[in-house]
Amino acid sequence: MKLSICTISFRHHLHSIDQLAHFAKTQGFQGIELWGVHAKNLADELHYGADWLSSYGLETSMLSDYLPLEAPISEMMAETEKLSSLAKRWGTNKIRTFVGKQGSLDTSKKERKELISRLRMLCDYLESKGQDLLVETHPNTLTDNLPSTMQLLEETNHSSLQVNFDVLHIWESGINPIVAMKQLRPYISHFHFKNIASRAQLGVFSPNNVYAASGSREGMVPLFEGAIDYDEFLAGVLSLKEVDASLEWFGSNVKSVLAKDVQEVKKALQLVQV
Repeated sequence: MKLSICTISFRHHLHSIDQLAHFAKTQGFQGIELWGVHAKNLADELHYGADWLSSYGLETSMLSDYLPLEAPISEMMAETEKLSSLAKRWGTNKIRTFVGKQGSLDTSKKERKELISRLRMLCDYLESKGQDLLVETHPNTLTDNLPSTMQLLEETNHSSLQVNFDVLHIWESGINPIVAMKQLRPYISHFHFKNIASRAQLGVFSPNNVYAASGSREGMVPLFEGAIDYDEFLAGVLSLKEVDASLEWFGSNVKSVLAKDVQEVKKALQLVQV
């Protein structure tokens, strides 16, 4: 399993990309998941990219952004081309996005059909660049539950469409993440690992709260101290040949929590491999 830090975890911190790369290396991570806005803000700093990151023994596991699927096609494609170019520069073939801005039950057949059409356009373009589009399992999108996610994959029917499997959000939808993983297995290209103290506190991860510097962090807990059993989940993940995962931490004490969690994940994997 290759583990990455997410630069989004440091969205409210004054750390340079150099400091984050040094931290990731010294703590035993293999990669960095680069937030799209961070990649864009580094675009004019030509020194930074895949070669620079490899000097730390790291790779870019994924470029995570929010492609504007509802925007005019010209705007959507311009943004996709920009991200594709940045992904190439950083040496990753994975671009993450969300699908839609409302839940699957609140999306009409017409709206769903249009979103699927847009996904095909993006996948066609990215395929021509040797890249994949990863849709993240997330509330208030078309991938807010397993049936809708499977339907989306079947409707789009494109080899460049993959899944970023967010364990917590799958669990939030009411299904056992291991059951969901087995069904989505052919499409999974990346995992997000995070945890919560209790189901009643899941609202802490709503975008309006989690992206706000003054937002609540109540209920966010280290990976092995929450309601989701990651020992059990990691045992199931080992059935996959290759696993790329990011430790996505939105709470305080970022470095200490990530440093602890990466070691705990490695210990858990060693135990299930014995």
